[in-house]
Amino acid sequence: MGRRPDSVQRVPGPRRRIRARVEGTVQGVGFRPFVYRLAGELHLVGWVSNDERGVVLEVEGEPAALDELLVRIADEAPPLANVERIATERTAPLGVSGFAIVASERRGPPSALVSPDTAPCEDCLRELFDPSDRRHRYPFINCTNCGPRFTIVTDVPYDRPLTTMAAFAMCASCQAEYDDPGDRRFHAQPNACGQCGPRLRLLEPSGRERAGDPLGAVAACLRAGGIVAIKGVGGYHLACLAADEPAVATLRTRKHREDKPFALMAADLRAADRLVALDADDRELLAGRERPIVLAPRRAGAPVATAVAPRSADLGVMLPYAPLHHLLLAELDAALVMTSGNVSDEPIAFRDDDALERLGGIADCFLLHDREIHTRTDDSVVRVVGGRPVFVRRSRGYVPASTSLPVAARGDVLACGAELKNTFCLARGDRAWVGHHIGDLGNYETLRAFTDGIDHFERLFAVTPQIVAHDRHPDYLSTRYALQRGAVRHLAVQHHHAHLAAVLAEYGQAGPAVGAIFDGAGYGDDGTVWGGELLVGDLRGFERIGHLWPTRLPGGDRAVREPWRMACAWLVEAVGPEPPQPAALIGQVPPAIWRAVAGLVSSGFSAPTTTSVGRLFDGVAALCGLRARVSYEGQAAVELEAACDLQERGAYEIVCDSRLVLDPRAAIRAVARDVAAEVGVGVIAMRFHRGLAEATAEACRLAAGRHGLDLVVLSGGVFANRVLLSLARERLAGAGLEVLVPERLPPGDGGIAFGQAAVAAALS
Repeated sequence: MGRRPDSVQRVPGPRRRIRARVEGTVQGVGFRPFVYRLAGELHLVGWVSNDERGVVLEVEGEPAALDELLVRIADEAPPLANVERIATERTAPLGVSGFAIVASERRGPPSALVSPDTAPCEDCLRELFDPSDRRHRYPFINCTNCGPRFTIVTDVPYDRPLTTMAAFAMCASCQAEYDDPGDRRFHAQPNACGQCGPRLRLLEPSGRERAGDPLGAVAACLRAGGIVAIKGVGGYHLACLAADEPAVATLRTRKHREDKPFALMAADLRAADRLVALDADDRELLAGRERPIVLAPRRAGAPVATAVAPRSADLGVMLPYAPLHHLLLAELDAALVMTSGNVSDEPIAFRDDDALERLGGIADCFLLHDREIHTRTDDSVVRVVGGRPVFVRRSRGYVPASTSLPVAARGDVLACGAELKNTFCLARGDRAWVGHHIGDLGNYETLRAFTDGIDHFERLFAVTPQIVAHDRHPDYLSTRYALQRGAVRHLAVQHHHAHLAAVLAEYGQAGPAVGAIFDGAGYGDDGTVWGGELLVGDLRGFERIGHLWPTRLPGGDRAVREPWRMACAWLVEAVGPEPPQPAALIGQVPPAIWRAVAGLVSSGFSAPTTTSVGRLFDGVAALCGLRARVSYEGQAAVELEAACDLQERGAYEIVCDSRLVLDPRAAIRAVARDVAAEVGVGVIAMRFHRGLAEATAEACRLAAGRHGLDLVVLSGGVFANRVLLSLARERLAGAGLEVLVPERLPPGDGGIAFGQAAVAAALS
């Protein structure tokens, strides 16, 4: 925001002294030198310092100059700063001279906000590629306006001794920059150069170091079809050339990742535009300092191997977010696959010894460095829907930015989140910190990442939980962890209520609102598997007022991995206990097994009840022949969305009855008829999406009218679907309803912890 020069009048007067506290993201972002320069310009004296709560300053001078200082602190803050509040008090003038930046002090529990990791700024990039600059081609160049933050900080105040850069003593040149308030690198905690800072190494999978230029050797390995493990900002990536079909196929085989799309890294916006169709919002996200992976429509003829994203209409593309990435892509002049450095279902590797052990059978060589990563963070994933961002995964670049709660917690809160796509959340007062993406809590390594992350956040933000919120599902590992925390108040929050509460709280509202919460599974209050829920509620509670027509999950969790089972279940509901096997599934499912599963649905044996919209998507995808079995969660739904013919205007009938039950049985019969008549899958997929969107909007309209509300929340993992969300939001807005959709957090289970924290705060 620019300066407002007419905001104050400079009228000479008696000297005055004030003490001001600035809170927000104001440490490690060049805030103290910014204040120092302003004070000099305004002829003010005093000092500025960091402490455990933010930045504190005492300044003395003409009253008008003091007023202008406070205005400009808020209006002209450095690029990475976020000023949330400024509190001032009068103090007695001291009659001193000069202005100083004084050493940080810590007198109490920390509450200063730590900045997320950010991509290199334009100034640093110019130096990186300038042969005359002393940091020419230095892979760890940074300044106060960019570079690693969250992943290297161990405690607050954010000063070098409390980061992993403490291991590197600055050379005389770097120290001079660090000590000079007029320099761009004044108190840039990761400041370093090739003489004194971290360095690259290239290792064999055995751990033996290769001599020579690491970057040149890695580029040669990639050009030869090799796979490289690259240590980045928040962990390791596995990389290969995006256009190299054999290399991508080899990576899939070694990583045990059958179908899930790989992310790509392109050198710049022009290179990204050759891969995907970008609109202005996509470009802004891609080029922003957070550098998320952006999901955008694949361009026809994009120079990308088929195996990168099989059966997906979108590609996930990001731009370089570390100097090392810029150097490597400049060397190659080609897009790279840059996927998380792990074996499927494990957390990303971030420690060197662990990476060598776990990735040794995948990578042909390792490009690593000796700057320790303190906290692992996966790449964030975002897509644009209707001009607004929708998170698929929120992590690097955004964490640990805080989010305000509309109702302050009376007591520190820990919210443990869900089982899949887990994040956790800590809260104190009206501030909440949602943690980085942990993943699915299905193995020891991921559970350890979960507990380590909670421990780090508790130390970093001095939160000592008195209330521990968790999902009501008794078998979630996050629930078990919560219940093991002693000497606290435990609070169980229903899964879909947490989704509703998360969106309300994100928008600073306490409710009430109507909520259409659609996902794969959540433990229902009646002991069944919910997932297609119509709620009316606020932060304190909810009422289930409607839902999807219930069906069965034949074989329990096997139905999640084998969508053909859901096709069978929905056909039993739609046509009777002995449904004919669809032509698309003949040859994929033995007839005897088909009949046996139909029997499970009819009898209810080993077939729990569900109202899951996610499983409805699975069933329709299987009926269309798109996917009988899946290799990752949500795959069938993703491929059904990808198949949509956006020109189709028809809609299948999904009835919303007077009880607000969404009945898709007629739609299931219509899908089966159209498949038998060889109607195109794109037409069928679009008719299903349009029918579900219309039924959802009608149910929300009826519910809002009955309860005297005009506010509707759409959330749950199903609403990461661009087609469904766009159609439903359009129809609800057309009905005169205000629609809230999560924008700062994912609609899926990555937002559950924040909702749990909001409920806990409201009930505290």
